[in-house]
Amino acid sequence: GRALRYAVGVGKEGLEWSGRDTISSKKTWPDWRPPAEMRSREASNGRFLPAHVEGGPNNPLGARALYIGNTLYRVHGTNQPWTVGQANSSGCIRMTNDDVIDLYDRVKIGSQIIVRH
Repeated sequence: GRALRYAVGVGKEGLEWSGRDTISSKKTWPDWRPPAEMRSREASNGRFLPAHVEGGPNNPLGARALYIGNTLYRVHGTNQPWTVGQANSSGCIRMTNDDVIDLYDRVKIGSQIIVRH
């Protein structure tokens, strides 16, 4: 095998995910249902999130999502590619849509994921 490198965006301070798990599911153009905790946190900052956003180009999860174990965290695309390379998510790992499509095609369900800070 050969190693590949992708640019990613990561969780804001205090919201980062790190650890070892497996990819439990994969979805193309996934729907987004922000957890109640995220909706409450964002509302306290004056930003009100919808309960559900259908998959598609306006969806924050972008073109693909790889689900990490039984957690609420994912490796996913984004409809805001300028945020890749920053620590500004609620813990998920963001990639450009082109990169996450490439990764999605390479990774099998059950593959191990290790995230270190």
